[in-house]
Amino acid sequence: MKEKLLIILGPTACGKSALAVELAKKFNGEIISGDSMQVYRGLNIGTAKITLKEAQGVPHHLIDILDPDQAYTVADFQNAARELISDISARGRLPIIAGGTGLYLFSLISPYLFTEETAAVHEVRKRLRARLQEEGAEFMHGLLQAVDPEAAEKIHYNDHQRLLRALEVYLLSGEPISQLQKKSRQEFECSYNLQMVGLTMERSLLYQRIEQRVDKMLANGLVEEVKGLLDKGFSPDLNCMKGLGYEQIVGYLQSKYDLNEAVRLLKRDTRHFAKRQFTWFKRDQRIKWFDVGDYADRQQLTESVTEYLLNSCFL
Repeated sequence: MKEKLLIILGPTACGKSALAVELAKKFNGEIISGDSMQVYRGLNIGTAKITLKEAQGVPHHLIDILDPDQAYTVADFQNAARELISDISARGRLPIIAGGTGLYLFSLISPYLFTEETAAVHEVRKRLRARLQEEGAEFMHGLLQAVDPEAAEKIHYNDHQRLLRALEVYLLSGEPISQLQKKSRQEFECSYNLQMVGLTMERSLLYQRIEQRVDKMLANGLVEEVKGLLDKGFSPDLNCMKGLGYEQIVGYLQSKYDLNEAVRLLKRDTRHFAKRQFTWFKRDQRIKWFDVGDYADRQQLTESVTEYLLNSCFL
């Protein structure tokens, strides 16, 4: 019998973490973070990391497991999450994944290509990283656009990890990663008894919530958090320091622009990120969508999602 797996997904600032906690309390669940940034200790405010109070005693996994200068890949997430799903299920509890990093979530439930670790692979990666440093992300994105326009449309030039991954696959296989993924998908069967709940909302309301979240982050000490990381010796070139909320504030601290401009950039980039999340998720027909704006409060939303899960015979 397949292990049950509930995934709560959607764009940033739509309330995924809060809903996951409510469902975990109802159905004896434990939450696995599907966020690529919350694994890092010290990156709290900018990642909107859940607090002990907000968690309400519900166990959370894959949060605060690494220092900022340690590498974390989709393969690391896939391996750790699969082990956790099995462990949580074996204890008679429901594994719930909550997060917005689409690549990480879909690595569990859709085919994801991993390259065999060889000397040739490492050499290609080394050359790509060097060229990224020399030519810049926009130039590298142009190379991807030339060989795999479908992948380039979905990958932002600031998403260095996915950008280099797509170029790596093309250089090593001679085929675009978008086409290889389609081929794999045709033969793939999910290994879990899966339910995916997606949260959405009217775009202007979401953007308003994003702006409010950014203002709250600043009030809670985002600048001080980023400065503290830099003061501890963590390089601004680390992947995690290129994430939303960190790259923009690093630019301010390095006197590239003033704080008002940093806030403007952060709000703009977060809106763009949310838009890309919508694009990523909307193609999957397995997701049951709930419009947050249709409900008076979180309790009503939770009740509606609960009813759906019960009626679908998932629980």
